[in-house]
Amino acid sequence: LGRFEHRLRMPGDLTPMSTLSHLPHEDLRAWQACYQLAVSIYKVSRVWPSEERYGLTAQVRSAAFSAGANIAEGFAREGPRELHRFLSIALGSLAELHFALRLARDTGILEPEAWAVLESERQIAGRLTGALAKSVRQRRRP
Repeated sequence: LGRFEHRLRMPGDLTPMSTLSHLPHEDLRAWQACYQLAVSIYKVSRVWPSEERYGLTAQVRSAAFSAGANIAEGFAREGPRELHRFLSIALGSLAELHFALRLARDTGILEPEAWAVLESERQIAGRLTGALAKSVRQRRRP
């Protein structure tokens, strides 16, 4: 293998070649949706009040980051059982994000129009992640 190449195990598959610049989980629509949501969250929350830096801003960013990061971590683990566990954690992070974004909207930190866009992105990420989790769970059954 080249200096910057390594092998990753994909759950249920043989070990394909991957490079550090593009990992297999990046092809998952669920991961892509979570990544886009995290980017949107970081951009929108840049202008939130400074007194929320360690409060709501940190919570929203952490939950958004966690959703995509858990998909990536689960995909890097061995076997569908581990992947399913990390997908479940990602779904929990998306639920936490719903609460935090709603609170931001209802306290006037987040404009209703921006909330609607982020909530739509969150719902898409949730549907895709949920569908992936269901698929993995079904593949685990004997």
